[in-house]
Amino acid sequence: MVLTARDEQALSDAAGEIRKAGGEAHTIALDLRAPAAAGRLAEYSMTRCGRIDVLVNNAGATKRGEFLELTDEDFADGFALKFFGAIRLTRAAWPHLKAAQGSVVFISGVGGRTPGAQFTIGGSVNAALLSLTKALADLGIRDGVQVNAINPGSIRTARYTTRLKSLAAERGLTPEAAEKAYVQNAHVTRIGEPEEIAALVAFMASAEGRLLQGSLVDIDGGSTKTI
Repeated sequence: MVLTARDEQALSDAAGEIRKAGGEAHTIALDLRAPAAAGRLAEYSMTRCGRIDVLVNNAGATKRGEFLELTDEDFADGFALKFFGAIRLTRAAWPHLKAAQGSVVFISGVGGRTPGAQFTIGGSVNAALLSLTKALADLGIRDGVQVNAINPGSIRTARYTTRLKSLAAERGLTPEAAEKAYVQNAHVTRIGEPEEIAALVAFMASAEGRLLQGSLVDIDGGSTKTI
């Protein structure tokens, strides 16, 4: 397995957990917004592992805020990593995925189906990823590459924790009470865990999930209200 991110310490910690569990992990610190980074990652993966079976495009965070206050630069940065970074990396890995009859998974998000006023950039980027998934899935039928997308809702990540702490401070609540209020207001069952997203990725890329092609799967506790 090859992991990449900008944060070398986060990479080291993640790789350590994988190795502790008996797995093999290689890391390379890259900023996938840089045009040359995708090619470097694909080459590094082939050098370390000899093949590419599964590509999970999971990089990218977008700025929230009122539309009239968001700049062109904010939109460009939002698309730079999560959309264009994923495009470049998928393009660089495609010949190897074709040879391995492999799988691509895009981690998009619920905003692609149900955008909101504070999530203008994120919703636009996620919707673009969903369209890209459908287009590449059709190409994948020809080349033997599986392509799907996952739409997580609110997941217990560092970014979510930061937002929760801010919400708790604003309302004078404990983090537990703030999360309960968040869940109630969002009208969802609960906050998701990273392991649940990872388990869905693993199923998608497994032999049992191979019939999935061009699927856009919501895993959000009921956050998505649209068809």
